[in-house]
Amino acid sequence: MSNRLLTAALDAAERGWHVFPLRPGDKRPALHGETACPHTGPCTTGHLKWEQRATTDPDRIRAAWSTGAWNVGIATGPSGLVVVDLDMPKPKPNSEAGTPDGADNLSALCERAGHPVPRTRTVRTASGGTHLYFTAPAAARLHNTAGTLAPLVDTRAWGGYVVAAGSAVNGRRYTVQGPALINPLPAWFLQRLAPPHPKPATVAPRPVPVPLRAHRYAETALQRERETVRAAGEGRRNTTLLVSVRAVGRFVAWGDLPRHVVEAAFQAEGEAVGLPPAECRATITSALDWSIRTCRPRPEAA
Repeated sequence: MSNRLLTAALDAAERGWHVFPLRPGDKRPALHGETACPHTGPCTTGHLKWEQRATTDPDRIRAAWSTGAWNVGIATGPSGLVVVDLDMPKPKPNSEAGTPDGADNLSALCERAGHPVPRTRTVRTASGGTHLYFTAPAAARLHNTAGTLAPLVDTRAWGGYVVAAGSAVNGRRYTVQGPALINPLPAWFLQRLAPPHPKPATVAPRPVPVPLRAHRYAETALQRERETVRAAGEGRRNTTLLVSVRAVGRFVAWGDLPRHVVEAAFQAEGEAVGLPPAECRATITSALDWSIRTCRPRPEAA
């Protein structure tokens, strides 16, 4: 086992990935914490955390793995990686069979966004989940997220690590599935993971007056579609939310309703019928963007 894990660590380092030891058969770092730091060796000038001590130096790797059957951790940030972690739902008493897992939720997200599920290096985890490895964009310093893309879909970047293929937890090994080629992080993933840039202060243009009758009609339409979402049955809630938001989106494009008011209203209805908050936000954003992009000019009054 020690030879296998040493080989896994050296293979990762050859790819330029910074590795460090994890506890045997476990996912926790094997390096000392700050309270137990001896302030010697690498920590002479101050405590170094696992991300700082992760290395690609084959001599250091051989020295470390010669002392035990350490699992292999990959520090994603220094390695230039973003790893999308598709997790499995945790079993709960009386939980429904067929609960969507991270892979299901990612597929649904891609379908709503109009993109194929990205293909890249894939590692099967010990719990039955999946790690998708992507090269990190040079222009952005991404950090870990939990559920930002979709429920049970987390990401590991700066400040995070993953268990490397070849390691084993609870007797189950992490294994590479399919081609080992790594592709760049999709641009539309980056848009959802990168924090928005602050917009420069601008003088708001003078609003164009909207007839009172148009406001009332828009508010009535919003209330009607909110009730439609509220009445949606199991298995139709996300689709109903998408259709209803698109129906109201033209009033946002025409200036009859503020976008944030529509977003807040449908977010509340979506969560009230049991949709996860992140899934609601993604669906509402996609639907409003589509409506505004495709909206025709307001019909002229007869």
